[in-house]
Amino acid sequence: MFKKILIANRGEIALRVIRACRELGIRTVAIHSDVDAKSLHVRYADEHVCVGPAEGGLSYRNIPNVLSSAEITGVDAIHPGYGFLAENAHFAEVCESIGITFIGPSSEHIALLSDKSKARAHMKKRGIPVLPGSEGEIHDLKEGLVIAKRLGFPVIVKASAGGGGRGMRVVWEESELLQALESSQLEAQNAFGHGGVYIERFFEDPRHIEFQVLADHYGHVVHFHERDCSIQRRYQKVLEESPSPALDDALRRKMGQAAVEAIKSVKYRNAGTVEFLLDQKGRFYFMEVNTRIQVEHPVTEMVTGIDLIKEQIRVAAGQELPYRQKDIHLTGHAIECRINAECPDKLTPSPGTVTKFHLPGGPGIRVDTAMDINGVVHPYYDSMIAKLIGYGRDRQEAMARVRRALDEFEIEGIKTSIPLHRRILDNPDFQKGPVSTRFLDRLLTLHST
Repeated sequence: MFKKILIANRGEIALRVIRACRELGIRTVAIHSDVDAKSLHVRYADEHVCVGPAEGGLSYRNIPNVLSSAEITGVDAIHPGYGFLAENAHFAEVCESIGITFIGPSSEHIALLSDKSKARAHMKKRGIPVLPGSEGEIHDLKEGLVIAKRLGFPVIVKASAGGGGRGMRVVWEESELLQALESSQLEAQNAFGHGGVYIERFFEDPRHIEFQVLADHYGHVVHFHERDCSIQRRYQKVLEESPSPALDDALRRKMGQAAVEAIKSVKYRNAGTVEFLLDQKGRFYFMEVNTRIQVEHPVTEMVTGIDLIKEQIRVAAGQELPYRQKDIHLTGHAIECRINAECPDKLTPSPGTVTKFHLPGGPGIRVDTAMDINGVVHPYYDSMIAKLIGYGRDRQEAMARVRRALDEFEIEGIKTSIPLHRRILDNPDFQKGPVSTRFLDRLLTLHST
């Protein structure tokens, strides 16, 4: 087992990893920018190193500074969390070359699966259902028009690299394609350093279903069942739950088997997430593999009772998975609300100093956060400040506990998305169960009229 791990991240995920390490008896090193020097993850780590100024590219994504910190403090491994360097194949490769374990998949797997057009082609060859689309990247308008007409409008233009909804444009008719291609390519180039895009058929009312997977170095692969991530805006997830109200046992088994096959087909190792779109007729299609731990991993932990961060660390240290698929069971229901520092009506960022911070509690409630009283929400980073997770014996109890916790959650000094989550939980369509990825857009439109 590792003796010391550097956490190449900040905020709640850095604190989450530190807690897992402490329970495993592993010392930790926190990195931080100059504005994060007093952050909770810095205070709770055994050691800390400043890696640069506030802007992420000069600090948390500064590979030379992060690796220098690792070498100076003598760590055995680096946990990247999510975001920043978590899906950076070059960073993982450099870690491998200098003998520091990257807690995640190999650089080869990150490179293959982070290129969505290549990943689609690979899965299609393996017989895994893939959304109809281009065979590779689109290089000009003429090529794009041929494919779009073959697929039939609407289509969606997607960046080959990256994620988080960047470089994605829905095209409803032929006249919109050129602008969509150009704007997607530009946004992808600026965000990910690669402007490649591809085209898929666009489904107007799908559900977004993902399966958490874990693979060790001995060829064992298991999934931890599904998360439903359909509540999202601009392709960014807002609320997640497990299990999905849209899946029965037969479909759950079928999708889970496809997720495991996708991971086995590339001889993947460590944690990952296989994402699917599910249409109204119960047909599912592979979208992508996220080669890291997900923001929403707590809902899976709540319904399976398995600490995914600890398992990541154990697998990276060369340990064999202690269970097989038959050992992993769904128990109860969990819902996660991403609490963001933003205006709940305009959905614009709301940075500033927190003047009051009271966490909810009681049966079935978990809050993952690195915020505390007098904490500062900086404009340089993601606006998420907490994850509120509610667990119940069934979906109804989980929803009731989350509603109660949202009412108890007090944050002052900044605006937050708490009122938005109340509207979601109070909506009759959400309460009934299956809703599509367009649910939230419709809810926000209705609220603004």
